Amino acid sequence: MAINFNKAEFVLSSVKAETFIRDGKPQVTFAGRSNVGKSSVINRLLGRKNFARVGATPGKTSQINYFSIDGKIYFTDLPGYGYAKVSNVERERWDDLINSYFEADRSVCLLVQLLDSRHAPSADDLQMLEYLHYHRIPFVAALTKGDKLKKSEMAACKEEFEKICAPYGCRAVVLTSAENGLGCDELRALLEASMAGE
Repeated sequence: MAINFNKAEFVLSSVKAETFIRDGKPQVTFAGRSNVGKSSVINRLLGRKNFARVGATPGKTSQINYFSIDGKIYFTDLPGYGYAKVSNVERERWDDLINSYFEADRSVCLLVQLLDSRHAPSADDLQMLEYLHYHRIPFVAALTKGDKLKKSEMAACKEEFEKICAPYGCRAVVLTSAENGLGCDELRALLEASMAGE
């Protein structure tokens, strides 16, 4: 399915299951730690500067944001997890929101799990990978901030993350950068292929 990623519009922010979109259109869901650069990657994929809000304070995006892409699919941006200063009540609310999202009757055809290329996955990251594996949610891993790596480090970094993610059923690992667009064409191609059921 060919998708014009430049044709995007914000649809709604959802804080409870009753307002989740369930119109049958495919959804590409983005998940990751609160400071992993998720909004920046979404903006780069769509060729927009400030489309998905980049939070000034990590952990403050506590709703699920839906964006319509080319009228054909949704990008669904989950709230970031793992921010230390979030209260237990807020953390429980996050858990409830995410669980209800994945348990709802919706058409998630692919999840993009964002991981910081410069660091080993955190305990929260590994818990998320286990969650995706357990619930059989198809996903690819996008390694963020690839521009911070030396060119000589890139292949080894990707290989290391492939080893880490493979046991959880990861379909592909892509090294990306919101700064210079590294890997974004590859990621768009993966999203289009998943829409076509490949």
